[in-house]
Amino acid sequence: MPRTWNIGAIFMSGGLVLTVAALAYPAMLGVEKTATGSERIIANTPYGPLTEADRDFVIKVRSAGLWEYPLGEMAMERGTTPEMKEAGEHLVVGHAGLDEMCRKIAPELNITLNNQASPQQQQFVATVDAATGKEFDSTAVTIMRVTHGQIFPTIAKIRASTRNTLVRALADLANDTVLDHITVLEKTGLVNHDQVNYQQTNPPKLPSEQATPPVPQPGAPVVVLKPRPDLDVQTAAPTASPTPAPPPSE
Repeated sequence: MPRTWNIGAIFMSGGLVLTVAALAYPAMLGVEKTATGSERIIANTPYGPLTEADRDFVIKVRSAGLWEYPLGEMAMERGTTPEMKEAGEHLVVGHAGLDEMCRKIAPELNITLNNQASPQQQQFVATVDAATGKEFDSTAVTIMRVTHGQIFPTIAKIRASTRNTLVRALADLANDTVLDHITVLEKTGLVNHDQVNYQQTNPPKLPSEQATPPVPQPGAPVVVLKPRPDLDVQTAAPTASPTPAPPPSE
């Protein structure tokens, strides 16, 4: 029996983590706040000003990989069709690439990266893990297609508004990667577009403690999502290397 109701209940009871306007965790990231609102500049860097929205975006991309990468590994192993296994490969390769960029730019921007996904994201993985066979496929595809569809507009907004070249490069890569993931998920033939569109456009509120990734322990090593060049999967178009921003004009 399909878990359509259960999947809907997961989103309705918790909402979509990646659409939360401002995570509580980034407020504790060691970058001093200087104003109010997500567009406030919280640091001036050699790569351009860093806004609160920029910083939140880096954390969101990191958090996405921490739950979608293991889910992709599950799809590779337990998917019942070649298309499902292919989707898993793209998730693993794509999020490994995004994670590498997050880990590269975070020190430059004085952003402390989380080592775990949020409780809600961890619940997504547990829900998929509890399913088997065709139900595993449909449950995984539904959850992932909704979350990817929700983050897509956020990527576009950051790309259009950020003045930080490092964040802009991450948004470029995230845009390509998420579009690739949406494409391979739809290729499985398991996307119920009516259901997905409803869940994407009607995200309920989520308590901050469920949406917030746990704060890493001081001195804890940064978790690395292992690159998988052996899979020979291309998930994104090449992007330009970030460069220091020019000095502001007088």
